[in-house]
Amino acid sequence: MTSWRTKVLPPLLAIVFSVLICSIALLISGADPLQAYGTMIGQLFKGTTAVDTVNLATVYYLSGLAVAIGFQMNLFNIGVEGQYRFAAVVAAIVGGAVVLPPVIHVVFIILVALLAGALYAAVPAILKVTRGVSEVISTIMLNAIVGGIVAFLINPDQFGVLTGNNLKTEEIAPSGRVPSIPLGDGELFGFVIIAAAIGFAYWFMLNRTRFGFELRASGESTTAAAAGGVNAKKMTLIAMLLSGAVAGLVAIPELVGRDFTYAITSTQGYGFTGIAVALLGRNHPGGIALGALLWAFLDKSAVSLEQVDVPKEIATIMQGAIVLSVVVAYEIVKRADLAAAQRRVGRALSGGRPASVSEGGAV
Repeated sequence: MTSWRTKVLPPLLAIVFSVLICSIALLISGADPLQAYGTMIGQLFKGTTAVDTVNLATVYYLSGLAVAIGFQMNLFNIGVEGQYRFAAVVAAIVGGAVVLPPVIHVVFIILVALLAGALYAAVPAILKVTRGVSEVISTIMLNAIVGGIVAFLINPDQFGVLTGNNLKTEEIAPSGRVPSIPLGDGELFGFVIIAAAIGFAYWFMLNRTRFGFELRASGESTTAAAAGGVNAKKMTLIAMLLSGAVAGLVAIPELVGRDFTYAITSTQGYGFTGIAVALLGRNHPGGIALGALLWAFLDKSAVSLEQVDVPKEIATIMQGAIVLSVVVAYEIVKRADLAAAQRRVGRALSGGRPASVSEGGAV
């Protein structure tokens, strides 16, 4: 049983530690940390920054969920980056080539993205279960390959359109777009509702279905899971395909909610950010949501630092410190929790009564 300390304290300690590191860096550079942080927070309430933060967090959230599914099976799907880019360009090409009734068109694009992401994840999944190839190595290689695939598909000789100096796919018809939600001066992605539904489905699958139990059991110990009748290779294959399918949705909020096309210059790096967000959120959908919001806030508010003559890269330092410290903090709190549980067991045994797990901690 995991105590509340194991869930809550590590990310809080990581954030505090990163703030301290950035404060030291700011003091060394001659800047006022309080002024810098105040400027970043103040930026959140200017213009469309708050709405833009939530929109970006939606993308980060989907990326974090994709990574978290792999983590549950003890798989490091570092290939979310390649999977979402492959799915985005395929969904943009197919979605722009057809005209369907409004709702059906959107659902069609989403299904294409899911299938394309799962297809690109199938390669490392099959290599893993049949040949024992590390998913880290194979997905890194596929991340490098996807750049060439995107460039080939968006070439004017294939499915691309040259607009000015930019190559991109055909624009998706209005029937294939998800309406935005007007909020203040900005517009919130309508896909945020779909992302929340995916997060709930992820939670329900893990905690309320047999498959979720078998997935977590296989991630904890493939030997123990096999003894219980669980096919570890099958679970590995399914977990990678599910992770790839969710990864395929990462760029869809922007595709159907803002850009309506996929360009050679479209934003990259969402997949790698998802790794940090999943770690920060401890693979829990609620924690991933908070981690995505924090990461998006740091990205969007960083530009305001230049107003007080502070390099915006200080936000990058904070993000890096969070990733580094969250891993350390989890291990420290986990060991402290385990030591406390062992002491309770010792006291219970010396007192002649059985230990109670409900008192907190893991036994």
